[in-house]
Amino acid sequence: MPPPNDVATGWMMPGPPAPRSVAPIGHMKRCLGWGAVWATVVVGGAALACPFCGTVGPTLAMRRDAAPTTAVGSAAGPALETPAGGQMQPFTVGGLIRGRPLPDEARVTARVPAPVAGTALLFGGGEARADGTPSFEAVAADELLLAHVARAPDTGRPSAERLAFFAARLEHPLEAIAADAFAEFGQAPFAAVRAAAPALAARPLAEWLSDPGIDQRRRGFYGLALGIVAHAGLPADAPASSAPLRAALEANADDFRAGSDGLMGGLLVADGPAGLEWLMARVSPQRPVEQKQLLAALRFAWEELAATIPRERIVAATATLATSPVVAADAVIDLARERGWDHVDRVAGLWHALGGDDPHVRRAVAGYLTACPRPEARAHLEALRRSDGRRLDEAIRAAGLLRAE
Repeated sequence: MPPPNDVATGWMMPGPPAPRSVAPIGHMKRCLGWGAVWATVVVGGAALACPFCGTVGPTLAMRRDAAPTTAVGSAAGPALETPAGGQMQPFTVGGLIRGRPLPDEARVTARVPAPVAGTALLFGGGEARADGTPSFEAVAADELLLAHVARAPDTGRPSAERLAFFAARLEHPLEAIAADAFAEFGQAPFAAVRAAAPALAARPLAEWLSDPGIDQRRRGFYGLALGIVAHAGLPADAPASSAPLRAALEANADDFRAGSDGLMGGLLVADGPAGLEWLMARVSPQRPVEQKQLLAALRFAWEELAATIPRERIVAATATLATSPVVAADAVIDLARERGWDHVDRVAGLWHALGGDDPHVRRAVAGYLTACPRPEARAHLEALRRSDGRRLDEAIRAAGLLRAE
């Protein structure tokens, strides 16, 4: 469990409160899925990672503050495979970083992701696990990483305050520190990341977007961070602009690169409606992955950018994407989630236009029409029941929805 503070909220994506008539959409989402880029989202819950950061696990500070003991250890023997899988290795405790002290020269056995040849961070010291194995976990470390963990701000402090510390460590020469700093931003709420704009403005975000040596999994976040900095008018002496985001997206026109959804999200933060129009004008039907990335950026905009991009424009952009076979099912689900009932006729038309050979589209359309409170939706359902009743019933059952009366 993460510590009880605002990092646990993550990048919230629960959507607006659902009226009773829309409740079945939650089950439909579980049946159809939102796609890999949004796999952490659950109805009524919170995503623990930013939508453009991939899978982000607990940070070192989170592990430190959750453990009864965080200590320095040194390998006291080889790592051995366990019957249940994984590896265990003995360590000699050499010093305390945080928490309950251990006896000098105490020996502990810890789980390790890979054998440790020398110094390690030890997290644990609680009761043994249910299978009887020790509760310690160990991570290989050097003096720089030990100092980083010792100095990292407590997780009980507000995220916006903590992120200034980690912003200075993004792309640190020691990869373990760079990865931990990135994970801290991935765990933080979007409002906290925005509040950290001054610290982010001191980083060469625009250069990192085009640097082939940068871990591509971090590229999406750096694009979003640049959008935040540009929108804030930072740095004050020479404010950043969205030009590097547009240039990076144009450079990707014929070559998929990870993180383009984050670049799109950054452009929406920086330029608002103008950024949305630019994206809608350039996304090509010939680049299906790019359409999926844009849909992810639109979901982010719906949740976080309503103050700068009118929601009706986000809904209209989502409805446009719904006409693409690659993202039609997911876009229709998004339209239902966004209460995009003005597009009921367009959605109903997808049943025949795209749903003939695609059961996912049929399920999404059936779910949208069943959830929609407008009489036009009821009329479309009745027309489908007359012309394609068997498949309509199958689609409703597959989506876990109650049949409309």
